[in-house]
Amino acid sequence: MAQRNAPTERQRRLGGELKKLRTAAGMSTESAAGLLGIDRSRLSNLEAGLRPISPERLRTLACNCDCRDEAYIDALVGMTQPSRGWWEKYRGSLPAGLLDIAEFEWHAARMRTAHTVHIPGLLQTSDHARTIFRVGVPAMPEHEIALRVAHRMERQRVLDGDDPSGYVGIVHEAALRMQFGGRAVARAQLEHLIAMSERDNVTLRVIPFEAGEFPGAGQTVVYGEGAVSQLDAVQVDSTHGPEFLHLETQLTRYRTQLDGMERVSLSPKESRDFIHAIARQL
Repeated sequence: MAQRNAPTERQRRLGGELKKLRTAAGMSTESAAGLLGIDRSRLSNLEAGLRPISPERLRTLACNCDCRDEAYIDALVGMTQPSRGWWEKYRGSLPAGLLDIAEFEWHAARMRTAHTVHIPGLLQTSDHARTIFRVGVPAMPEHEIALRVAHRMERQRVLDGDDPSGYVGIVHEAALRMQFGGRAVARAQLEHLIAMSERDNVTLRVIPFEAGEFPGAGQTVVYGEGAVSQLDAVQVDSTHGPEFLHLETQLTRYRTQLDGMERVSLSPKESRDFIHAIARQL
């Protein structure tokens, strides 16, 4: 199988899990390479996500590393399958990080998000998203903006269909009062939030100004639950694109942060009424 020039975040994550299996068992690179019938450089490429691994070799490695968590092994095997999702049509047209976000969301069993200034991307209207992209620095041409809006709208497919992802979104009042695109666009965005919050798979909670301080203020967080808990991950924004975190200490930190934000937020019904009240003011 050919070597990849630029592995996706999901491919890098699988490679990292392979290395974690090996090192947890105290197995050297030489021993693992010999076990799998490959040389050390190819093993390094497997662990970097630069080369794919077959399900058979993965199970061989897991067995010899004395990993007996069948659910975890099955989840890793699932990650060996080619993931040619809808986002692939944007490869070469949009930054790879945006495609990694779409793939991350697509495979998440459930998501918990927190936004203090922006409406969550999965809940944005196209007009709201277009306004955000138009004020980006440096300024983007209209065809680039159109591509990004289309990509963002397609990302929202994870919340649709017969088996939609579970979604819990925490939004600060500040984000609700931002009139991106003017009053009409802002009102339509709030009405869309209300409609989405009425879906069985979507829970929306608002942190009002009067709640005061809270953990994680000012930070955007997306916590994606994997097929098994060992494959959970967090996506945060940075000036250079999305960052994906999956060390247990990092996951614990962000779970605690999201729990704290939920405690100071309004209930789903109170949140819906709160958004209604802001929309009526526009």
